[in-house]
Amino acid sequence: MSKHRLSRKGRYIALATTGVVVVAGAGIAAQTSMAASVWPAQKTYTGRAFDACTAPSLGAMQAWKKDGYYSGVAVYIGGKNRGCAQPNLTKSWVKSIDTLGWRVIPLYVGAQPPCQKSGNKERFTAATAASVGASNATDAVAKASALGMKAGSPIYLNMESYDIADKACNDATLAYVRSFTKTLRAKTYRAGLYGFSSSSAKAIATAKDRTDLPGNLWYALWNGRETTTGDWPWDPKLYTDHSRGHQYKANSKETRGGYTINVDRNAWDAPVAIVG
Repeated sequence: MSKHRLSRKGRYIALATTGVVVVAGAGIAAQTSMAASVWPAQKTYTGRAFDACTAPSLGAMQAWKKDGYYSGVAVYIGGKNRGCAQPNLTKSWVKSIDTLGWRVIPLYVGAQPPCQKSGNKERFTAATAASVGASNATDAVAKASALGMKAGSPIYLNMESYDIADKACNDATLAYVRSFTKTLRAKTYRAGLYGFSSSSAKAIATAKDRTDLPGNLWYALWNGRETTTGDWPWDPKLYTDHSRGHQYKANSKETRGGYTINVDRNAWDAPVAIVG
């Protein structure tokens, strides 16, 4: 399975359209670092969404919203490994599209595993996994906050494919993810992870020690099935409380309202940003 975004500029994402629900405490069961009473109510979106490597113009977002096929959009809020410039991604842009009815999904491209074969700008090692994870999470919260995404919002960590059979590498990756997650929660942001069903997402879903793992999982499985339940590859009791996203198709070139964007399609049933 090919790579997601990092330094590649030709990839975009899609997520699903139906409704938005505010659920008090949803997804908190998996969040072991803080008491549920501290958390703002989760803002849940269930339906279709898309994301472009570069956040589209406001004009494109207006046209695509009027088209009505998508109502969610994932945006790359930061990370040294983020592959595309974001000239449109500002606090006013986020507020404007939220007002239009878009549900925003924040994605952060953090450091990547030491065994991963790619030209990433930032990696962690077994020795630095915890410190880099904490530093990345602190930066992710700062970036989200600067864009008007309030406490209680999720931040999805983009973890690319790596050899999960390499125990030392997998252990280091889990240490990094746990540190990232724990730091997010200490700052009252929900934790999620984007990864491939054959590697990074699988490592999270199948880890025996569930301590400080993300409470939301966004898995790439390019089978063309718009579902978060019918093809869930792991324990059916995991991530059941509005906590799943499924990237089911990559590189879908679509024209809506006169604007053409290359997207990846996803089914979505998970938290989205609380914008204010």
